[in-house]
Amino acid sequence: MRRKQYSYIDPDQLNLHVERVIYTNRVSKTHKGGRTLSFQVMVVVGDTNGHVGVGLGKARQVPDAIRKAIEAARRNLVYVPRVGTTIPHEVAVEFGATRLVLKPASPGTGIVAGSSVRALLEAAGVSDALAKLIGSRNPINAAWATMEAFRALRTPEEVAQMRGMPLRTLTPWYVRKFQEAAEA
Repeated sequence: MRRKQYSYIDPDQLNLHVERVIYTNRVSKTHKGGRTLSFQVMVVVGDTNGHVGVGLGKARQVPDAIRKAIEAARRNLVYVPRVGTTIPHEVAVEFGATRLVLKPASPGTGIVAGSSVRALLEAAGVSDALAKLIGSRNPINAAWATMEAFRALRTPEEVAQMRGMPLRTLTPWYVRKFQEAAEA
């Protein structure tokens, strides 16, 4: 499956202090002289401030594979818009045989998600969200589906600008009511 090109985020400008291995696989290739073993590793990097990336690395030793995966993840960064401690809206994406539904959650809920989706949400700094994987639960496809979901997220300001309407009309009445009460 071919992925779209997105804007580049410079990793040298960020403090990507979260580096987490989410998947390791031992793979072998059969040659005329025997089998060659190597390792495939998937790594998540993030700054817990809205920037997160994921990368795959493959090498004969695990440390080399991890280093390659970290380099790939730093090249593949996305920005995750957040509203407080959660995501701005619900999003459903498909990647291969994996379908992912990400939903915002109220404060204090925590992250209700599987391992690779949870790792990406934590690295992005989202602390309240609900996620459901439908179809294949392959950790690699789940991670790529999560990245596609992050790319599909939009802030209310972006949506208002795209639609050419004031931000106030996009805000639900009950949120406006609480905002007016807080201002008064």
